[in-house]
Amino acid sequence: MHHRAITALATVLGPRVDLGKTRLETLCLLVVGMVSARTVNLGHIACERPGGVQIASTYRRLQRFFQHVDLGPDWALPLISEVLGLSGNWTLALDRTHWKIGRRDVNFLVLAVVTRRFRVPLLWTLLPGGGNSGTETRIALITRYLARFPAGTVRLLLADREFIGAKWLEFLDDNGIPFAIRLREDLRVVTEDGAELTLFARLHTTRKTRFFSARLWNDGQACGPLLNFAAKRLKDEWLIVVSNRAPRTALAAYRKRWAIECLFGDAKTRGLNLEDTRLTSPRKLDLLMALVTLALAWAGRTARDLLGSAEPRRKTHGYLAKSWFRVGFDSIRNRLRTEPEDAIRSWLAIVATRKTRRVV
Repeated sequence: MHHRAITALATVLGPRVDLGKTRLETLCLLVVGMVSARTVNLGHIACERPGGVQIASTYRRLQRFFQHVDLGPDWALPLISEVLGLSGNWTLALDRTHWKIGRRDVNFLVLAVVTRRFRVPLLWTLLPGGGNSGTETRIALITRYLARFPAGTVRLLLADREFIGAKWLEFLDDNGIPFAIRLREDLRVVTEDGAELTLFARLHTTRKTRFFSARLWNDGQACGPLLNFAAKRLKDEWLIVVSNRAPRTALAAYRKRWAIECLFGDAKTRGLNLEDTRLTSPRKLDLLMALVTLALAWAGRTARDLLGSAEPRRKTHGYLAKSWFRVGFDSIRNRLRTEPEDAIRSWLAIVATRKTRRVV
């Protein structure tokens, strides 16, 4: 039954992906297979191939795909944008996901789009080792984004305490990118009245939510633009957010950053089990992440098409019974076994949309 889904998906992706017929079908087998099998492990995906072909032959075909296919940087981004129907502006979240394959670190820096209905990677960089990202690496990632989309598409960029630094924040501000980034309490700033002190020293005498303006302190001097700070007292620590937008807005929006943590769960244990891969080559891992992202976008678009303006059912405690991702993901897996062409209906929708735009 999957054969019909693979063929139909190849028809959609053919004009958009620079691959020959055989390689294109293998790409579609990988995307459909990882959703159906709930894993990126090539051995399991090989079992999902329809027909009487030996599993060992299919497994070798999948291996050769990763050995020989190189689609270039950011090849999946236009396709992801089209599937999700991105328009206007949206919230971005920046974070890392890290795991080990034996003694090898796999460490992705991911820039994701976050909306009410979906959370999907747009761009990513594979970092060497298991440590934090550097300023230049983050700047390079955002520069790649700006090469595809104008700065006006960013409603707000959200990031955790790892992603700080005067040069980094100055780059975002100079390029017109609104941001709300959490800070550590021990970070030193220079307030408008010229006082140089840590954020903890600035806040420790109060338990209320505070708003103030300051510059970051770096190398013995105040650096970068004057920024807005919002601090909210949590149970045993401060939530401190720095922004180049209104501090109240930034503080309220920062809660959406958790969506990228949920995204990593979708890509891993709650969905595609990304950590099952045994690939270690950076080029192969980059290609695998692109395929995983296509699957995540597929699930997000399917959930949107199923529910429309509604939302998943809520339980009595108020939380969703299923996330948007699981609504779409479970629906695809079910229909692949019963109505394979219907399972890829969301992909066919982007063809219809493009034709409609041409007529207009």
